[in-house]
Amino acid sequence: MRKWNGWGDESGGFPASPEVQAFLTGVIGASAALPDAVPETVLAQVPPSRLKPHPLISTDPWQRALHARGQSLPDWLALRSGDFGQFPDGVAEPSTAAEVRELLAHAAAQDICVIPYGGGTSVAGHINPLAQSRPVLTLSLARLDTLQHLDRESQLATIGAGANGPRVEALLNAEGYTLGHFPQSFELSTLGGWVVTRSSGQQSLRYGRIEQLFAGGKLETLQGTLELPTFPASSAGPDLRELVLGSEGRLGVLTEATVRVTRLPECEEFHVFFLPGWEKASAAIRELAQRRLPLSMLRLSNAEETRTQLILAGHAKAVGLLDRMLRVRGAGDGRCMMTVGATGSKAQVKFALRELKKALKPYGAVGTGQMLGKKWAANRFRAPYLRESLWQLGYAVDTLETAVDWPKVTPTIAAIETALREGLCDEGENVLAFTHLSHLYSQGSSIYSTYAFRVGSDYAQTLARWQKLKRVASEAIVRMGGTISHQHGVGRDHAPYLPAEKGVIGMSALAALCRHFDPEGRLNPGKLLLDEEH
Repeated sequence: MRKWNGWGDESGGFPASPEVQAFLTGVIGASAALPDAVPETVLAQVPPSRLKPHPLISTDPWQRALHARGQSLPDWLALRSGDFGQFPDGVAEPSTAAEVRELLAHAAAQDICVIPYGGGTSVAGHINPLAQSRPVLTLSLARLDTLQHLDRESQLATIGAGANGPRVEALLNAEGYTLGHFPQSFELSTLGGWVVTRSSGQQSLRYGRIEQLFAGGKLETLQGTLELPTFPASSAGPDLRELVLGSEGRLGVLTEATVRVTRLPECEEFHVFFLPGWEKASAAIRELAQRRLPLSMLRLSNAEETRTQLILAGHAKAVGLLDRMLRVRGAGDGRCMMTVGATGSKAQVKFALRELKKALKPYGAVGTGQMLGKKWAANRFRAPYLRESLWQLGYAVDTLETAVDWPKVTPTIAAIETALREGLCDEGENVLAFTHLSHLYSQGSSIYSTYAFRVGSDYAQTLARWQKLKRVASEAIVRMGGTISHQHGVGRDHAPYLPAEKGVIGMSALAALCRHFDPEGRLNPGKLLLDEEH
């Protein structure tokens, strides 16, 4: 059963060891958890629905509460405190595109705002109802999750937009294929959500980001159905798929997506290497990306993340043995951990790893084989569960990400981490911050930073601390010329920083596009663009 006030399944977990608690106490300071609310507290806040009865819409208070928040840190604080703020007036779970069209028509006739809802994993405020005079309907796509068509000759699969990651892979694996899209939110996030937020999976080096995988589909809009046919490529004007990618529910509701799939690989291996310092490590991974070796994944942790991840892994004796071995071989203090994936036929994997090791040799890389790589693969989707265990110790954890060209990578990491570490100095609070490069390109790299801080004396103070840290880190990203989001989307949290990236003309074009599809501003208002209620 899915947790109502946290991440994932009730049976899932990532317990923190005593070593982890001692580490956090030493770096950040001792802390204590804030009290958690109970469901009854939340239910007591749900106001009467403003919606008229409709056979496809539930106004059940608990369903409305379960669809009121995502998984951003402000959402997390709302879930744990029980102070949700706004609730949708109803929740619909259509099972066909025709029912989506019916609900959109009903929304237009009854002056209702509509929030499309996938897996509820948004970390940027995409699915939160805003305070407004119009009723709000959350439209869950959970029932649109079937494999509708598989073209084996073209390797195209049409799947309902509400299918979550495990469902997508189960449908395709049964036919001998994979989509290969594995974001950290894989367990809960959905195909449609990936498309409309421009998601990136952990093995994007082989399979591509979602924009490379999205071949076409259907978008139900207030103006009718926008059909996106599949072409290998086209020069017939601007690509309409680009309107849907990153649209975040502002233009319509994506009901199905046709995606480019790949035959299941014969072989897949993950290896971990340690390099002696960031200068050599970043140069090495840049060379690997620009050489275009046939790897499926490259990930590089900076020294602080490397140190922290080894502590979080537990097994102090094993980590101690690893430390001694690495020091003997030249990777001492300041070492950086590189995780590499190779996927394909046995011959392809063998070739890729051979060339990889040759390329890394001049940089002093120390290989550790597959043991640590297998542990990473086994735990690749468990990191979000760590928020729960650290919360119970009194620490709040959040992430942010960007992407920049290669000359900006190192200074941007420094700017982000400095902003975070100094962000609560006025309160005398320490912040733990560390970073990895998770998606590599010839041109540059994504930058993914994690930070942890002590909760305040109450929820309001904790939220205020997050707001400070989010602001200073976002301002650092903008100042360094990075995108405000490489893979999490814009939503509400990143919208204030979008104009710096798009410019005046670009923002005007986006606003005009939204007005064309939704002149009354009823589709997910206030997200992507900070527009006011119509």
